[in-house]
Amino acid sequence: MLKRSIHRVQAVGFGDAMTWSGGELTVDREEARRLLAAPCLASVDVTWASPGDSVRIVKVLDVVEPRSKGPGGGGVFPGWLDGPPVDGPTHVLRGAAVVVAGYLPRAQEAVIDMTGPAAELSPFGSTHNLVIEFTPAPDADWAEVDDVLRRGALALAARLAEAALDAEPDETETVPDPGAVDGLPRIGTITNLQTQGVFKDVFVRGESFNGQEPALIDPAEIDDGAVVSGQYGHPSLRNPTWVHQNHPIASALRARHGRDVAFAGVVLAPEPVSASEKARISAAAAQLCADAGFEAVILTKEGGGNADADIALKMDALEDLGIATVGLFAEMAGPDGTGPPIVVAPERATAMVSTGNYDTRLSLPEMERALGGNELALLKVPATSAMELPTAVILASLGCLGGGRLTCAPAPVA
Repeated sequence: MLKRSIHRVQAVGFGDAMTWSGGELTVDREEARRLLAAPCLASVDVTWASPGDSVRIVKVLDVVEPRSKGPGGGGVFPGWLDGPPVDGPTHVLRGAAVVVAGYLPRAQEAVIDMTGPAAELSPFGSTHNLVIEFTPAPDADWAEVDDVLRRGALALAARLAEAALDAEPDETETVPDPGAVDGLPRIGTITNLQTQGVFKDVFVRGESFNGQEPALIDPAEIDDGAVVSGQYGHPSLRNPTWVHQNHPIASALRARHGRDVAFAGVVLAPEPVSASEKARISAAAAQLCADAGFEAVILTKEGGGNADADIALKMDALEDLGIATVGLFAEMAGPDGTGPPIVVAPERATAMVSTGNYDTRLSLPEMERALGGNELALLKVPATSAMELPTAVILASLGCLGGGRLTCAPAPVA
């Protein structure tokens, strides 16, 4: 059974040591730079951006929540960190995040605002963000740059949480394991991971999930960083590492486990490129759910229209096996919301939930500072400018794993 020690971050700053005291996280900037340094990087630095600051973070690549079980990152981010296995509680710095921001090829422009309407939509508008900015060395290999940034961000996130290992937590959480409960329906989830090559891949236990088969995974492994994002497409439909660590659907099912449902578990599935592979993987994922005794499945996706096919095919395959299913889809319905919302819809399954419209326009205010770059490449304007952007650009705003902040309500009666 997973246990979490939660340390709530109320204030942040820089100092001459990595420390945690009274809700304040202090970072030694020089130690952070050393953790991130690599020959393929000409320079690297870290800057805090906190809720309410007049700051826009552009070119966001990934976001990681600081977590650790022991010194050296033991027990977290398997396949990436070399710390020894640890069986103790997972220490979580709730309210803090490590953000990597800067240019990489194939990475679509992703934005986090720390104030204004975009801050309300992204989960990272309300976290204290330690932003990693970098400059590649001349002629550096981009794939190597990506790899060292990922390893450095994970190491830094673990090091931050390590500062709180000996501190009394603000609260503790005991998280139930999946399993059958007499008389309660067994409900699980399929988490689709985008797998489209370098800069659009997700990693499981340190290895690309591209070309892998659907797999039933202990959700406690996901909490401890077994799933790490390396995909930089479709910002609003992207699941950064932080989102996987806090897997909203798994969290919701755990909270209801033994009360009105039995949490059956999590199946990871790749999102291949070819139509034939999509169909084969979908059938295999559905059969895995049947073999594991799932009676109902909540399905999620990652990415744009291509990913609609992955979720639709899996929904139909589950229905064909007699397993009830509901899919979470973001809409691509045009700025006024009147266009066809889904690129590929299921043919037999009918239960779908909208997580919001990718094309809805937002008016964003001018900011005092920008991190991650001086220009918003999408509009070719200064990153601090007032601008109008689609929701598509706001990182994790459409809650593909169920963690979005958009809601709907009946129109008021005149």
